[in-house]
Amino acid sequence: MATDLSAFLKQKIESFSVQPVVYAYGTVSRVGDGVARVTGLPGRCYGELLQFESGAFGMAIDLEEDGAGVVLLNTADVIRVGSRVRGTGRVCDVPVGDMLLGRVIDPIGRALDGEEIVSDVYYPVERPAPDLVSRRAVDAPMETGMISIDSLVPIGRGQRELIIGDRQTGKTTLALDAILNQKGKDMICIYCAVGQKASTVSSVIETLRSSGAMEYSVVVAATASDSPALQYLAPYAACAVGEYFMERGRDVLVVYDDLSKHAVAYRAMSLLLRRSPGREAYPGDIFYLHSRLLERAACLSASRGGGTLTALPIIETKGGNISAYIPTNVISITDGQIYLESELFHNGVRPAVNTGLSVSRVGRAAQPQAMRKVSSSLRIELAQYREMAVFSRFGADLDASTKKMLGSGERLTQLLTQGKHELYSLSEKVALLLWFKNSGFDDVAPAQIHDAARAFLQKMHETCGDALAQIDRTGDFTPQQEQAILQAARS
Repeated sequence: MATDLSAFLKQKIESFSVQPVVYAYGTVSRVGDGVARVTGLPGRCYGELLQFESGAFGMAIDLEEDGAGVVLLNTADVIRVGSRVRGTGRVCDVPVGDMLLGRVIDPIGRALDGEEIVSDVYYPVERPAPDLVSRRAVDAPMETGMISIDSLVPIGRGQRELIIGDRQTGKTTLALDAILNQKGKDMICIYCAVGQKASTVSSVIETLRSSGAMEYSVVVAATASDSPALQYLAPYAACAVGEYFMERGRDVLVVYDDLSKHAVAYRAMSLLLRRSPGREAYPGDIFYLHSRLLERAACLSASRGGGTLTALPIIETKGGNISAYIPTNVISITDGQIYLESELFHNGVRPAVNTGLSVSRVGRAAQPQAMRKVSSSLRIELAQYREMAVFSRFGADLDASTKKMLGSGERLTQLLTQGKHELYSLSEKVALLLWFKNSGFDDVAPAQIHDAARAFLQKMHETCGDALAQIDRTGDFTPQQEQAILQAARS
């Protein structure tokens, strides 16, 4: 027995081979304001996680011949000049999977709501966008539940639709309504908060929880108190989480709230790293910053599983200036924009959609046939009404036809106004617009439109439930169903 053991050990010793592990170290030469300059460190790559001697982590952003510029993931970490730095060999990544549903995480996958997140699958936060061959045309609607959006600026699954406007014009509320409306529609929703106050993010999470939307949602949060590096990573991490589901044939909606603060965080990092500033002190690659993010939204072909990722980026303007640097960049990247106007918002129009400056370059192709039939002339009617309303302020004498047009436009504006988190199904939106199109609200005072609409919908559910269910199921209605709805409304 001892002989067998000796032979076994001798065999193991002879077969043992030394495999040295080589650690490449660098040295911190300068540190401050959340960034560090590292000398040495051969073999590093862009976006690689670097570990400092104190245990803190950073990310390599600038690559130079003799070192790298590093942004710290936690500005509270203590890092001193002369400390050693080593590469981890992996780029910044985030855990992905079904276990994230209902959770709140930060951009590097740490749980912000309790238990630690354990996953076997990690996606790098920066991934190439799907190529053209892997995509197909947008062909399915992504309904928001808001009659003014779904009729005038429809959004398709796989589209990139910008939400733009000044502060306090309802941008986040619009995006939240779009998330709440996906309940029961087999769509995964991801809300990404960039640079928002912690109290604002908590309010959003509470709204999602109280509405039962957290069951199919993930929140990726980098608040205003977090480092610029985490704010910079947040949208890419949220997109990576969404891509996991998209590549498995699921439909995903990602809200980036907002990319203006994302650009500011990137500008702060770039200036601290002493990059050359350009227009408005933004670095020259600021356009690429957002284009490589939003191009990852896609409608995949059947050979790739047929999943979709819809992006709703939010941009904040100042004084309604949509021609500023960052708004112009993002408008040129997206497939359309929903412009929320301060004046309309303060006049009680919610959502405050400016139909003249809002457009969807894709969504009409994915709009349900029923909605197309009843909304084809709405944009023209609203444009004529708002143009004529400007002249009517001067107190000029108006003929009967002009007064009729103004009254109809005012009623339509009131019909398109909805309360916060007050959502309509497809059949309800179609029925309301069909009744309006057939002069059903002509005898109703504009101030009473909301009460009349609620009474009308209650009557429709009581008398035409089958027709409404058919519209929701097929996305279209027959002439017989149209006549049944109109006849029931007139009775």
